[in-house]
Amino acid sequence: MLGLQIYFATIFIVISAYTAKTVSLYGWGLFPIFFGDMAQFTWPGQFNTDFFCFLTMSATWLTWRHHGSPAAFVLGLVGLVGGALFLSAYLLWAIVDANGDLPTLFLGSQRAKALRSGKQN
Repeated sequence: MLGLQIYFATIFIVISAYTAKTVSLYGWGLFPIFFGDMAQFTWPGQFNTDFFCFLTMSATWLTWRHHGSPAAFVLGLVGLVGGALFLSAYLLWAIVDANGDLPTLFLGSQRAKALRSGKQN
């Protein structure tokens, strides 16, 4: 788990620094550029579409992991907008919270307990 923690911490640091530099040079105008590239059907647009699909998968997993509660939907929305910056910080927290247990990390504590007891959830 230490390797994953180092990996997620590195992602968080790199994306934070890159974002800070980009915002200082170009401001907060991400969305018009991001979706504008998608509307033009160019390679940057293809990449943005692919990346947006990853963001929606991340948001769906976060919402599912937290059982679709209202707070889970908020968490999923933050994951959708926050991207790797948010998800890396979330996974750092989740590794510690799960005490390094992979089923708990990926399924959440309730589903991991059900898996261990043989019950379907």
